[in-house]
Amino acid sequence: MREDWDRRARENARHFVNTEQTDWTDENFFASGEKTVAEEILTDMGNICQGKAPAEMRVLEIGSGAGRVTRALAGLFGEVHAVDVSGEMVRICREALRDRPNAFVYQNNGQDLSVVPELPFDFAFSSIVFQHIPSREIIECYVREVHRLLRPGALFKFQVQGNVGPEPRPDETWLGASFSERQVVEMALRCGFEPRYRYGAGEQYFWQWFFKS
Repeated sequence: MREDWDRRARENARHFVNTEQTDWTDENFFASGEKTVAEEILTDMGNICQGKAPAEMRVLEIGSGAGRVTRALAGLFGEVHAVDVSGEMVRICREALRDRPNAFVYQNNGQDLSVVPELPFDFAFSSIVFQHIPSREIIECYVREVHRLLRPGALFKFQVQGNVGPEPRPDETWLGASFSERQVVEMALRCGFEPRYRYGAGEQYFWQWFFKS
């Protein structure tokens, strides 16, 4: 996973983060991250903030990539911590965040969040990341790790692959494992979450709202 994403980062990091374009300008690339935040965060502030001011919140992002969404999150929330398995992506992301002193990016091991400071997080988010992981066990490990870091009652909003099809090869790093509705609900309960809402079952972008019990 690390080798493939390092290679993709060196080849064309922004394209592999968002395949809508092959030649992103700074302005358009980071505007696409602002669009994601506008559509998935700003429309859902009740569930996300739960009465807390965004500027007072500490947020965790799984899969920073080249900083497309991380930068937008850092413009909204008080503190953002993000991880990525690719050292090349982390390097590019840190450069994108050089004027965001409230954002911190770490290279993790592709299995857990042990690299993240053990601080109470108010919200966790992940977009177009788990769709690339071929192992449901590793995805569940991430979910369990997010549970460990979130404060009670906080939300983990994320996507999984909902197009149920053949199992991916263990060395696949582009098209990951898919989940049915039953599988995501069972995963949530095993990891200590309440799976309150979900949207997009059977589709590529299967959104989950997991609240820490």
